[in-house]
Amino acid sequence: MSDCVFCQIVAGELPGHVVLETDDLVAFLDTRPVFKGHVLLVPREHVETLPDLPADLRDGFLAAAQRLATAVKDGLGAQGSFVAINNTVSQSVPHLHLHVVPRTKGDGLRGFFWPRTKYADGEAEAHAERLRDALA
Repeated sequence: MSDCVFCQIVAGELPGHVVLETDDLVAFLDTRPVFKGHVLLVPREHVETLPDLPADLRDGFLAAAQRLATAVKDGLGAQGSFVAINNTVSQSVPHLHLHVVPRTKGDGLRGFFWPRTKYADGEAEAHAERLRDALA
């Protein structure tokens, strides 16, 4: 979809700090992360919600989510991760995206209130590089 920001990132029409690419999926840093290293995993094909995800993409989608959850620990030193998908309600972009948020004890995240932060100049690319290295 030409007006979908995630489709534009997947197509290379908009910049994104890509950390993982497969034939079917792309993962990139969220531009307004809950915590630095917050990754969004999307199917290349425009799919709006998890129930819309074609069956042939399900296993690869979950396998990539597992790899990303491991990468935020190995690459960023997080103690764990928060993994979530919104379907329609609270879905800021109507393109299926799975959040992988690095977590540490005492990080301040409570319930479903997601405060957002910003990257300093060059910081997003440094986090993306660390995650790419952990995924390699």
